[in-house]
Amino acid sequence: MTDQNQPRSGDATESEAPASDDKLALAWAHTARFLTTASQLDQLPPTELPEIAFVGRSNAGKSTAINTLTQQKRLAFASKTPGRTQHINLFELGPKGAPDALFADLPGYGYATVARDAKLRWQRVMADYLEVRRSLSGVVLLIDARLGFTELDRQLLAFVAPRVGNGSVKLLVMLTKADKLNRKESREALAGAQDALGDMTTDEADVGVTLFSALNKTGVGDAAMVLHGWTH
Repeated sequence: MTDQNQPRSGDATESEAPASDDKLALAWAHTARFLTTASQLDQLPPTELPEIAFVGRSNAGKSTAINTLTQQKRLAFASKTPGRTQHINLFELGPKGAPDALFADLPGYGYATVARDAKLRWQRVMADYLEVRRSLSGVVLLIDARLGFTELDRQLLAFVAPRVGNGSVKLLVMLTKADKLNRKESREALAGAQDALGDMTTDEADVGVTLFSALNKTGVGDAAMVLHGWTH
């Protein structure tokens, strides 16, 4: 995981205890608010703010993870029919009127009931987004810890690999539903993720892997610190 800078004390008095890094990061994540939605890349607003994209299979728990990180129950909408949501949703973070980052919630992929033409269209939209979106500075790839990387997950990695490899985009693999695993299975899940990443972990690349559970809050503070560090 990337080391985080220590927060500055500002004008705090000596009697005030400084907030911990994870509390500062979680407080920042909690400021997330809806900005806009788009079904095509050209509908997304141009921005100079660092943008972090959340991607993953439709049943990897992406919406739940975003809601857990931001401590909001319904910020990211989880469709009753996984895979049906076909929009990119943007959320602002930071002070109102002076945001300092964006979260991008990309449509889930790989759900069996979605028509083939819709799957192909969204695979292309996401590939283009990951390859050319100028403001993209980080990608959070959500993987069900019990299943590991699928072929579609590996294809998505291939889309973003050049930008991760040259250091222009950071990557965090979040192994969700970690509460379902015992210690041995957790170690195996982490090792499997590292193996899937392979050569992406170059000297220039900023790549991390963490276990995550919305149920028992495993990895929530760590993930928030990583994302806060990326954008500050």
